[in-house]
Amino acid sequence: MESNMTSDILKIQGFDISPKFIYPLFFLLLFVYFTLLCSNIGVLVLIITEKSLHQPMYILFCNLSINDLIGNTVLLPRLMAHIISTERLITYNQCVVQAFHSHTFGSASHMILIIMAIDRYVAICHPLRYSSIMTTKAVVALSATAWAVSLLLVSVLIGLTVRLSRCRSVIQNAYCDNASLFKLSCEDVSINNIYGLFFTVLLFGCSMGGIAVTYFRIAVICWIKQNKELNNRALQTCASHLVLYLIMLWSGFLTIILHRFSNYPDLRKIASILFHVVPAHLNPVIYGMQSRSLRDKIIQVLQRKVTPT
Repeated sequence: MESNMTSDILKIQGFDISPKFIYPLFFLLLFVYFTLLCSNIGVLVLIITEKSLHQPMYILFCNLSINDLIGNTVLLPRLMAHIISTERLITYNQCVVQAFHSHTFGSASHMILIIMAIDRYVAICHPLRYSSIMTTKAVVALSATAWAVSLLLVSVLIGLTVRLSRCRSVIQNAYCDNASLFKLSCEDVSINNIYGLFFTVLLFGCSMGGIAVTYFRIAVICWIKQNKELNNRALQTCASHLVLYLIMLWSGFLTIILHRFSNYPDLRKIASILFHVVPAHLNPVIYGMQSRSLRDKIIQVLQRKVTPT
């Protein structure tokens, strides 16, 4: 066992990368981050500037884009710096901030997707009442609740970890997360494990339960009404949402499960990065192209850019 550590400097384990792959990987991640920024900021700016898009559904798109930008900005720039650096160092406070934002990103993603599932359920199953149920005020209140619950759950999660003393200084991951942080301690972390289990079960239980109930009710309505137009609309709006949710769900599950097994460290690191990166890239593309109003506005902007005046 290592002696108690009083140093504020931690070392990130990261990936063991062959020298010939360092810069190709760096530029790949730079391209990924750049496209992620452009697509999400582009969607945000378009929704904010176009008055015709000031509708409840697009507030949810904004929530997703903001969450994706924050979650990846605290991860990718430092990850890129560590790839080309000989010393992968980070202060303890910076590590805590990164872990806090990383877990908030994951929690908020689940919460926002639950609200989006409710929105799709009301739009498909109660189209005549949609405008009276999913008002701007209602969506803002639901969004605020989603963020508040995420921040509260993650604050307790990280708070239980920062109270621990440290006897190690190596983060066994490509970036800082809660499990990597409390593994720095030689104290009893039973409370951390119990709350971490509660946090995971509550988040995933509400998420999977909410998605399952809404999609089951949508399927029942489609089966009862036997309306081709309704079925096509349900398939179009729900399929992409479900695919993105499953990608996020399984990459999150894989990250949590692999923290319990030290034999697959690189697989765990890759899964945790994909959990951040893949949904953040697909969200603006799929939801932007799925929404006719947003898609038409994007096409109009592109046509104005390429058509000579």
